[in-house]
Amino acid sequence: MIVYATHKGGKYLPLEESLRVQPEGRRNLYVNLTNRCNCSCVFCLRTMKKMAEESTLWLKEEPSAEEVKAELDRVPWEYIREVVFCGFGEPTQRQEVLTELLRYVKEKHPGMPTRLNTNGLGELEYGREIAADFEGILDTVSISLNASNAERYLELTRAKYGMASFEGMLAFAEHCKKYIPHVVLTVVDQVENADEIARCREICKERGLTLRVREYEDS
Repeated sequence: MIVYATHKGGKYLPLEESLRVQPEGRRNLYVNLTNRCNCSCVFCLRTMKKMAEESTLWLKEEPSAEEVKAELDRVPWEYIREVVFCGFGEPTQRQEVLTELLRYVKEKHPGMPTRLNTNGLGELEYGREIAADFEGILDTVSISLNASNAERYLELTRAKYGMASFEGMLAFAEHCKKYIPHVVLTVVDQVENADEIARCREICKERGLTLRVREYEDS
């Protein structure tokens, strides 16, 4: 699926089916750009979740920007409250397409909130600051903090950049504060204990960032 909605029980549904299951109310529209990721997290559903062919997030091939725009043009926007770039891969692996599509959403639907869910390693990927690319087109960035120190972070994420990954992710979060209204870091409950989550809160407090504890999904 290129665009989809989420439902209770860890269900990912094509938007048409989502509207049949839940005909009333607004929902988030998720946009899936790639299977590629520069992490291999131990808790990632990519390796643990089997999905039906008609509702799988695994892409047979990466969609072009034009293909995604065509999908967006078919969306009944009166049912959408936020557009979220998030799939089974890392969206910033396709940075140019990602920013083109964010710009397209804002041009077509100026009041529609936009969000990026990311591991925050895009600047290490490209060797430059990418936060400024999102100025004026992204309302919220949600970055996976995962841990309170580089060793634990690498143990959990197995990020391709090694020990530099943790500080690289935090640097990206700091850079985002200048260009994106809402910068949120996340940890997953049941993956980390209360003490570790408390240390993550301190990191966010020191840097003027918001922490959100995400519910672990194992279905």
